Amino acid sequence: MLIDRLISRIVELESPIVVGLDPRLAQIPSGFKEPFYQNLGKTPVGAAEILYGWGKEIIDNIFDIVPAVKPQIAMYEQFGAPGIDAYIKTVGYAKSKGLVVIGDIKRGDIASTADAYADGHIGRVDIDGAEHEVFSEDFITLSSYMGSDSVEPYIKYCKGGEKGVFVLVKTSNAGSSQIQDLVADNIPVYLLVGELVSGWGQELIGRHGFSLVGAVVGATHPSEASLLREKMPHTFFLVPGYGAQGATAKDLMGVFNKDGIGGIVNSSRGITGAYATPKYSGTFSEAQFAQAARAAALDMRKDLQSVI
Repeated sequence: MLIDRLISRIVELESPIVVGLDPRLAQIPSGFKEPFYQNLGKTPVGAAEILYGWGKEIIDNIFDIVPAVKPQIAMYEQFGAPGIDAYIKTVGYAKSKGLVVIGDIKRGDIASTADAYADGHIGRVDIDGAEHEVFSEDFITLSSYMGSDSVEPYIKYCKGGEKGVFVLVKTSNAGSSQIQDLVADNIPVYLLVGELVSGWGQELIGRHGFSLVGAVVGATHPSEASLLREKMPHTFFLVPGYGAQGATAKDLMGVFNKDGIGGIVNSSRGITGAYATPKYSGTFSEAQFAQAARAAALDMRKDLQSVI
């Protein structure tokens, strides 16, 4: 089962880390971009090929020390069809290196639309009897704001054991409290959503005791994360907010169970943009951005090990 493979890899590497691939052209070294611009121009095609080449460099330097990557589709699809092609190629390249891929797509729409998203991203599309995998992520992120019928089309693909989802429950952004902390029937909305997520995944639990239906729970809300862990013992957490968003390793203690299992912690620009930070810029040049990313991932692993 996919969730068991992910957990086993986390344990093997002692690294509950997912590297977020959120490429912004302004944060990619100019020396890396220039050859692409010379060949393809400052065009959507040129930009998309930069993102794909950048992603390959990052992946080549971290695939043996972290279990997963999380490409953010918006950074690719802003460049139209070439960007989507770069995203699909990035997913394929990461999987060829043995990484679990969490597609950060945050879809959430009515059932008929959800069917189409589910078929394309974690299922197969039917073209008049011929079936094809298109995006091929392992996990994807979802919003459940429209209710159970907007999530169920994805769950059907989880039942085979090799696909999974992470549903937004308590997110790391500053504005999350505007909706997620509202109280209904004396219970905060994020806890109500957590209960739904637990229910959706109760028949999809692997040998490690965790479900293929996971939850996005921000490290920037440690007390809420601890409460959710208590209420959701079989739900695996995808945890944003560490590093650049302000959360520390200490804030993550409540995410994990007594065995040190239960979540995978995301870091995006804290790893991929490490070369430009004071801690690493004195050691790594711009051309060594991917090597700096590796060093940052190793340092993050050490930091997390101090609390797990």
